[in-house]
Amino acid sequence: MPVRWLSTATLLAALGCNGPFGLLPGGRLDGDTRPTPERWDLASDTGTMQLETAPEEPYSVNVNYTLVKGALYVNAGDTETQWAKNIAANPEVRVRVRGTLYSARANRVTDPDEVERFALAWTSLNGFWARDPRKLDEVWIYHVVPR
Repeated sequence: MPVRWLSTATLLAALGCNGPFGLLPGGRLDGDTRPTPERWDLASDTGTMQLETAPEEPYSVNVNYTLVKGALYVNAGDTETQWAKNIAANPEVRVRVRGTLYSARANRVTDPDEVERFALAWTSLNGFWARDPRKLDEVWIYHVVPR
């Protein structure tokens, strides 16, 4: 009984924290806010960050990012996820990278040349498991830019 209570308490505490927990979505993100860079300089060209959509009713998720020559991208692949639907309704987002928050705008990538540049980086950085966006019928790729 004590172990079960502890597990339940831990789960409830985690869900009460701001932001997502693993694969579970969260709410409003918090942290130190800084101006959003025009060109991103992160420790790695790929990694995980938190993405907050729907400012009126914040919805946040953990997502993989990809840098392409300093430009920040997030990719939902060929699945119109809830966060992609939220961006379609309102492209204003906030991202949290290494504990720092940035207010941004997520622009869906539809230009074939930009999809090509992203796909080359995505597949080279993410190895054998990365699904090539150029081979999908429809993709939800977003370029994250300052507001």
